[in-house]
This record gives sequence, C-alpha cells and structure tokens, in this order.
Amino acid sequence: MNCERLRVNLAGLNLKNPTMLASGILGYSAETLKRVVEGGAGAVVTKSVGLKPRTGYANPTVVQVACGLINAMGLPNPGIEEFTRDVREARNVLDVPLIVSVYGFSAEEYAAVAEKAVKAGADAVELNVSCPHVKETGVEIGQKPEVMAEVVRKVKSAIEKPVFVKLSPNVADIAEVAEAAVKAGADA
Repeated sequence: MNCERLRVNLAGLNLKNPTMLASGILGYSAETLKRVVEGGAGAVVTKSVGLKPRTGYANPTVVQVACGLINAMGLPNPGIEEFTRDVREARNVLDVPLIVSVYGFSAEEYAAVAEKAVKAGADAVELNVSCPHVKETGVEIGQKPEVMAEVVRKVKSAIEKPVFVKLSPNVADIAEVAEAAVKAGADA
C-alpha cells in the first residue's frame, strides 16, 4: 500500500495520515503522546489545559454503561505554566504536529493560554468550546455563536498558528455555530 496517498494538509500542517489523537486522557505526557504516534497517529491533540491548575472531578470519572462508556473528567490539568514543560518535551520527541487543546473562562483567558502553548512549541491550538461538565466555559461558550466568535478572534490575534474549534454537538444549529467560527477566523 502506498502511504503517500494518506498524507493530508490541515491548515498548513502536514500529516502523514488523517488520524489524530483526540483531546483526552491520553494527551498529558510526552511519553504517552509518543506511544500514540508510534501507533500510527498523524497528529496528536493534548488534554485541554487552562490558565490555572484544576483538580477536576473525584473518581469515578469514567463509568461503563450498556452502550459504552460515559466520562466526566471536569477538565483536570496542571495549568498552562506547568504544562508548557510537557509541551516542550513532547515537541522534542514527536515527529508529527502537536496541537494543544485550551480552554478559558473568557476570550482573554483562551488567548493567554493559547499564546503560552504556542511559545512552548504547539503547532496549532484547539479551542475547547464543547466540554459540557464545567460551568462558564466549554459548551456554555460554544452554544453562543457570538461569544465563541469573540474567543476565536482574540486567539487569532494572539497567535500566528492554526486555530481549530472543537464544536459541541449539544447545540440547536451546529451550522450556525460553525459558520460563526469560520467567519471569526478559525482555520478548522
């Protein structure tokens, strides 16, 4: 099989194939990200990180149900200052694009976290406007096209790397939200 046929360009990022690790529990350490790449991922997305450390929810955070798994992590993360060390380490060992997922409680916070992530070596930034578990961020921003668009504009003005928006399916009209993201400057 010719692997060249699998190569894709995503907003200027060259991927050896179109598979990516989605933001989640495997996206914390350089070692885990490296293992995912060794398994064939064309890019990796980190766990979402915010301006300040956050403990998240107490276990159980993942529960098995008849139709699969349900998780509610609560955005646990060490905060961007601490996480930049992991980003730098990952950048040194990965040969695929590194996308850092960020969240904030205001457009300014999203921009500040994105700026620090890019300075640490992120190839792109994912805006988490979809998390349904934490009040005043995530889906509460992603359900309001005008608020989400302001987040995109602030982040785009703060960094010179691609900005991806992780949309929530929990909206009345996803096309309206996606269009607002694109008009505000989102790259994907």
